[in-house]
Amino acid sequence: MKELVFATNNKHKLQEVSEMLDGIVLIKSLNDIGLAGDIPETADTLDGNALQKAQWVYERTGLDCFADDTGLEVEALDGRPGVYSARYAGEHCSFDDNINKMLSEMQGKTNRRACFRTVICLIENGEPRYFEGRVDGQILTERYGKEGFGYDPIFMPDRFAVSFAEMPLEVKNHISHRGKAVAKLVEYLKK
Repeated sequence: MKELVFATNNKHKLQEVSEMLDGIVLIKSLNDIGLAGDIPETADTLDGNALQKAQWVYERTGLDCFADDTGLEVEALDGRPGVYSARYAGEHCSFDDNINKMLSEMQGKTNRRACFRTVICLIENGEPRYFEGRVDGQILTERYGKEGFGYDPIFMPDRFAVSFAEMPLEVKNHISHRGKAVAKLVEYLKK
């Protein structure tokens, strides 16, 4: 079975993506290959960050790998936080800090439309390929649910009456931005 390194230190993301790729490729974490340290994320686009992270791993190991970057884009905030979603409330903020800032900035706003976008960059034999997924929905006025991570408790996808954090993981993986991007990656890897 083909092996790929997933360039992330996020355990939640690793679990989500590993489940989606189970039986297709063997996912190695950064810990599995003995690679430690912070991966740079200084680009101003999701594509740029995904490439930067994947290249960081590839340059150090020579192993085929992939990385992703995700952004929450909120219409009423002119697309913010976007590429800065993970550090929206500051450089060393928590998921809760980001949610608190979002809820505060969205207070009183009637347009609550938003989308999550994920870009995956796969580097195979030194060549990058990109896969993108998107899910539209809205920002809720308070937290709902305990599952997931990041903005999941305050994001409700279109055609659903629950937040991502209230969904079973297999349902979320099927409809989410990351799930759609990984599905495109799987389709490519199966060829």
